[in-house]
Amino acid sequence: MDYSGGSINADHLCVVVHGLWGNPNHMKTVAKTLRDAYSDDELYILLAKRNSGSSTYDGIERGGERVCEEIQEEIKKIRANGGNITKLSVVGYSLGGLVSRYAVGLLHAKGVLDELRPMNFTTFASPHLGVRSPLRGWHNHVWNVLGARTLSMSGRQLFTIDNFRDTGKALLSIMADPDSIFMEGLARFKRKTLYANIAHDRSVPYYTACIAKTDPYRNLEKVKFNYVPGYEDVVLDPINPVRPSLKPDGMTLESFTNNSLWYLKNAPKITLIAVLVPIAIIGFLINSVIQNSRSSKRIKLYESGLAGIEPGKYRVPVMMQELRQRVEGAYEDINNSQHQEYLASSDDENEREMNERDRKTLARERRMSHPQWPTLALAPYQFDMINQLDSLGWHKYPVYLRKNHHTHAAIIVRMEKPSFVEGYTVMKHWIQEEFLM
Repeated sequence: MDYSGGSINADHLCVVVHGLWGNPNHMKTVAKTLRDAYSDDELYILLAKRNSGSSTYDGIERGGERVCEEIQEEIKKIRANGGNITKLSVVGYSLGGLVSRYAVGLLHAKGVLDELRPMNFTTFASPHLGVRSPLRGWHNHVWNVLGARTLSMSGRQLFTIDNFRDTGKALLSIMADPDSIFMEGLARFKRKTLYANIAHDRSVPYYTACIAKTDPYRNLEKVKFNYVPGYEDVVLDPINPVRPSLKPDGMTLESFTNNSLWYLKNAPKITLIAVLVPIAIIGFLINSVIQNSRSSKRIKLYESGLAGIEPGKYRVPVMMQELRQRVEGAYEDINNSQHQEYLASSDDENEREMNERDRKTLARERRMSHPQWPTLALAPYQFDMINQLDSLGWHKYPVYLRKNHHTHAAIIVRMEKPSFVEGYTVMKHWIQEEFLM
């Protein structure tokens, strides 16, 4: 069933944007949740589709331009049919959250938001700080080289090694600058909400989805959870999500027995994974070479105006004022599948190579580090992004999904699977507690 569209009586347009490698069908449950709550006469739903599949390799900028054009064309079509959209909401999933933030900046710069009331901006499992894992040392360089170059332009932007329009800064840093069109556009939305998986999200770690400097969920055995009343066992209290557990540290006889039984039960599966993973990695790298080549050709067609869109219409100045001091010597980034590390108590070799501003940033974060939840070893520019994005006043909801370890898909019920059922609780919370009409 198609849940998109609406009647000419609807005055509220909600735009839904899928993620990397995605398509509009991935957002079916999100659209159904909206439609079950609001009729065609109340809400008009647009499932963005021009950035589907491998087109998501082409970068956040081009994805945002495509979505911006879709929104403008949809509003124009609705008005031509006698409707009148006066309110706008945007929902982004995974990479779609970043694409949506870019599109919002363009809508703001082009004056579209002056004609509408920006209502809700929501992201589910979106990497607002990129996908750099908090690591220190040579791992940064090794994993960054591999990770950032397997997803064409989107990979470079997600790992923040791009130089956006020769500014000396990565696109995600620009998008978090208070003077940018992206921050000014986002600030106009009445409510800004995000949902972040605390565990088993293999694509987007908690800290970047929740715009956080700490990760209290590193060891789930050491914390007790506080849930939002009515959404127990899934949606955590945004103000006080966890408290220390009174369980003793170390390996107990019970935990040792449970772990041993688990390994015995899953030994065949572990062996199979050990054989198949290297094969899968080789296949992924081969596919990455193919997709990077295709993406490069699409980008050339796009930039020449031969892909059905005129990029010149959207290349507006991204800063309302002069760019602030350029970030120098920022860490290169790495694949987010690595184990997180925390800030050291003193400078290491990498920090001695930083400029003075970045060393002061890390020193400040060390002083402010929570004794129980130590600060993650993020790069200085990521700390800046957190402080700047937090100024917008987000409603942040950690989410704990247990029934399926593919939580990145389960959080929005990307497909109908019994083990994704907890995602419906997330959808229920969003539509009943957060979404404003």
